[in-house]
Amino acid sequence: MAARRGATFRRRELGKELRRLRENTGLTILEAAKGLGFSEAKLSRVETGNNSLPRVADMEALLDRYGVTDIDDREWLLTLHRDSLASDWWRPYRNAMPSGLHTYVGLEMDARAMRAWQSQVVFGLLQTESYTRALFKTAKPVEETTTEFVEHSTHVRMERKEVITRQDNPIELRVVLDESALRRVIGGPEIMREQYEAIVELCTLDNVTVQVLPLSLATYRATDNFIMLDFDGGVSPVVELEYSTVSFTDKESEVWKYNRRFDAMRESALPPTETPQFLNKLARELGQS
Repeated sequence: MAARRGATFRRRELGKELRRLRENTGLTILEAAKGLGFSEAKLSRVETGNNSLPRVADMEALLDRYGVTDIDDREWLLTLHRDSLASDWWRPYRNAMPSGLHTYVGLEMDARAMRAWQSQVVFGLLQTESYTRALFKTAKPVEETTTEFVEHSTHVRMERKEVITRQDNPIELRVVLDESALRRVIGGPEIMREQYEAIVELCTLDNVTVQVLPLSLATYRATDNFIMLDFDGGVSPVVELEYSTVSFTDKESEVWKYNRRFDAMRESALPPTETPQFLNKLARELGQS
């Protein structure tokens, strides 16, 4: 099956290729951009995949500067450039997305597999709409966000869940949740019971595995939440980290480090077959609302 490739993925792929071409010519970013009608900063963002070159003429001028004369090579790069300009479904909601999230969401859509550790709240792709909305509403007065922001953020998160339920190549999802993330009440008992039931239902999917790391276990727990994305076609894995902004890396040493962290917690967590029983127990402990 051919690997999925969206506009965000294409932008990153194009950016890496343009950086390689520039470095092969021995040019700095400043030297490469000089006289071509766009700034050094813009070219830097293009190379990282955060921006695109909207004009074909700019792309062709850059290829000329890098000495790309082979017809097939130029055609491939120009096709990659054209594909990178496609509109993403989340563009109308970009203002409601933290810095870096729009790029991550594009990569998420193209990933073959995802591994995630979450210690604070239920992992985003497992959340129900009620849980997500309650989460954003709780933060609204402190973060000084609007009701529109809450609704747009909730909509984006619900749309993102399509990657695990789509008919065509759903993503293979493996999540380890700290027990504290499940015990933290968001929105009230009714919303939490609905959330537990939703996770149990998702666990019936062949491509979804959820494990719980009990608080009673004296074992390793990563201090930071993280997500690892794996891709088809020999493309390097990406690690996403959540701080005040969203950042990610495909640096081999970082990928190796987070692989070890995830594997350590996965091996200590309860077996996936025990997750429904654990969640049903938490639901009973909530009592009747």
